[in-house]
Amino acid sequence: MAAAPRRGRPRIHGPEFSPESTWAELSRNIREIQNHKASTLSFEENHRYAYNMVLYKQGDMLYRGVKRLVMENLESLAKEEIIPAFPTGTTDPIMQNTEEEVLLKALRKVWDDHKSNMVRLGQILKYMDRVHTKSAQVPTTNEMGLELFLSHIMKNPIKEHIVTAILNQIRHERDGNVINRSAVKECVDVFQSLQYENTPTATIYKRDLEPPLLEASRAFYQKEGQELATTCTTPEFLILVEARFEAEQSRTHHYLSSQTSHPLLQILKDTLLDPHIENVIAKESGLDSMIDNNKTSDLSRLFRLCQKIGKGLKCLESSLKKSIVRRGQEINAASTGDEFGEPDAEGKETEQSTKGKGKARPPKASGIEPAINWVQEVLNLKDKFDVVWKTCFESNRAIESAYNDAFGTFVNQNEKCSEFISLFIDDHLKRGLKGKSDVEVDVILDKTITIFRFISEKDVFERYYKGHLAKRLLQGKSISDDAERGMLAKFKVEQGIQFTQKMEGMFNDMKISADMTKEYLEHVAKTTAPEIELNVTVMTSNAWPMTHSASKCLLPPKMSEACQSFQHFYLGRHQGRRLTWQFSLGNADVIARFKSKTHELNVSTFALVILLLFEDLGDGDTLGYSEIKQNTEIDEPELKRHLQSLACAKYKILKKHPPGRDINPNDTFSFNIDFSCPMKKIKIGTISSKVESNEERKETIDRVEDERKYQMEACIVRIMKGRKKMTHNDLVHEVTQQLTSKFMPEPLAIKKRIEGLIERDYLQRCDDRKSYEYLLCSFLSKALDISRSLISSPCKVRKELTFCLCLPNLGIPVKPAHMLLSTDIVSLVEN
Repeated sequence: MAAAPRRGRPRIHGPEFSPESTWAELSRNIREIQNHKASTLSFEENHRYAYNMVLYKQGDMLYRGVKRLVMENLESLAKEEIIPAFPTGTTDPIMQNTEEEVLLKALRKVWDDHKSNMVRLGQILKYMDRVHTKSAQVPTTNEMGLELFLSHIMKNPIKEHIVTAILNQIRHERDGNVINRSAVKECVDVFQSLQYENTPTATIYKRDLEPPLLEASRAFYQKEGQELATTCTTPEFLILVEARFEAEQSRTHHYLSSQTSHPLLQILKDTLLDPHIENVIAKESGLDSMIDNNKTSDLSRLFRLCQKIGKGLKCLESSLKKSIVRRGQEINAASTGDEFGEPDAEGKETEQSTKGKGKARPPKASGIEPAINWVQEVLNLKDKFDVVWKTCFESNRAIESAYNDAFGTFVNQNEKCSEFISLFIDDHLKRGLKGKSDVEVDVILDKTITIFRFISEKDVFERYYKGHLAKRLLQGKSISDDAERGMLAKFKVEQGIQFTQKMEGMFNDMKISADMTKEYLEHVAKTTAPEIELNVTVMTSNAWPMTHSASKCLLPPKMSEACQSFQHFYLGRHQGRRLTWQFSLGNADVIARFKSKTHELNVSTFALVILLLFEDLGDGDTLGYSEIKQNTEIDEPELKRHLQSLACAKYKILKKHPPGRDINPNDTFSFNIDFSCPMKKIKIGTISSKVESNEERKETIDRVEDERKYQMEACIVRIMKGRKKMTHNDLVHEVTQQLTSKFMPEPLAIKKRIEGLIERDYLQRCDDRKSYEYLLCSFLSKALDISRSLISSPCKVRKELTFCLCLPNLGIPVKPAHMLLSTDIVSLVEN
């Protein structure tokens, strides 16, 4: 049978329940727990007291009683432990540090005691927390303990003293004193454990401790930043500032909240770096000094600190650029400060005047020394900053761009930069690569290409380089054909095939000429050979940077006969070609007999013509300057230059009367039969490669400007042919963009070229006066209409076609009118 349900109140076993007596026992035991005497108490008994009070609906009485006991205990602890530990206000830093440490430890002791008590109470009152607090909607025992600690301990004046003590401890440590970090950390943990709202981040640390901490830190570092900026050198400033960053990061890691790290480091940036970094870099001991003294660790530290602030890298880039430009301008000033007089001939003796009482002036820089020194200094500067960039600035791309701009700025400020770089390459490819391995050769060429990239006027460099390359090839002074071709390969990578096309044509001509000379010698061996053996280099006129006009010179009969022999052989094999002799580029080997010895002289062709005038003269006979000029017909500047090399240089093959270094119209010359030299073979050099004079440079620039006109016109026509119609601004922009790799065209120059094309009916202005239209389509349409009447009236058509198809010269090959008539137009009619 099922048991009948029980009715009425449950049966209570044991004595009757009394709330007052139960609470009296429980409260007495709670005080024992607060007095650290819990070991004598029974956990089960105390838990049953609390359980019965909640069970018999006395939970509210229990809750309020426990709360009152906790408050009393906290007030007692505050009076006994914390308030007596308040600092006395001493000014002695050591005593102040000790008193503050005692206060912080007292707070932590009270906190630990309170937490321990609340843990034990929580265990006893676990049934109350599970049943009563939820129904009564009051905090649990643990939450109540935190709230009571916050309201009875963490209040003024205790909180004010605690906050002040923590801030003072941090200040002591910033001043270089040693503090008890663990004591500070334990108090900070108390602040982080107490919340004033029911959100995890709403701690009293964020509300009461962090704001005054940040405010005090800002004031401290503002003052220190001003002091450091005015009293410290740049390396000292950087060391101290970086140490501050590391110290604050360590501080937040060890005893402050990690949430404080970002705002605290931001204060350091705003007070130590941002206001002072520019002035610090610009100091006498700043960036320039650190670079000069190779202070790589300080430069690395500067880079790391500049990365921390927004304007840091910009400031560093600007200062670095100014430093490089200043150094580069000093290099430019040193090179252009030399007076480039006419360099002496190779081997010419220098004469120094002993007149005057002042100090002897240093010899003028001559030849290519200024160019070599300038390029070498630029390379050294580049190497220096490359090391700084890689080791100190972590190969930062923004800084690389800045210092490349700086190098480009000062390199292009030297108006002779293109010539200098070409002369540097010329010198190394002639003699600088002797004894070097292929790897060393490649390193030198790569470094030179690095400087070449900075040049904005690549077309000017191209002109100089082609001239120097031509002289190396024609005079046989190039050390290595592989090195020459390697250099061209690098130029081709940088600028494209058009840049090196004509230079490669020079090498092709040299190869063809060698084969041609071999065939010529085989030919004359079978026939009547001239008395003089010829070795001829045939240059294609459009590939070599030489003048197309013949060198003016009246050759002796033997030389003329040899030239005619080769010319007859060459034209017999190549119909429709014309040879123009360039005697100024040739050289000759001649045997000269003197009293003491017979020598083999290597001289220029012009010098040989001059020497042959003295072949049939007696030992004492002379020739005047005017006679030599009349018999050779050499241009006066060339004649004087070669007479200087023969009569005024180290090897005086001719005697000049009267003696002197300059050639005058009244001078006379005789063969120096008494000449002697220990060497069998002697090279009588003329003026070697040299930096151009102002007049020569002006001529070069004028030729380059003429070439640029054709390039701009060709570019405009090429663009308009594809676009058909463009606005003025778009056309100028497109032309500038396409020609930038060669040179930087001026908008005004482009406008003039557009106007020239309009005058020649290549373009026309549109009705809006802001756009241009390409006219070639209408031009070809007209030509087609004319060609259709070719059968009915051929003579009239031929005349009209000649008029229409004679296009203006744009610097590109254009078919003559009669060729267009016989090919293009006819095929157009057939189609």
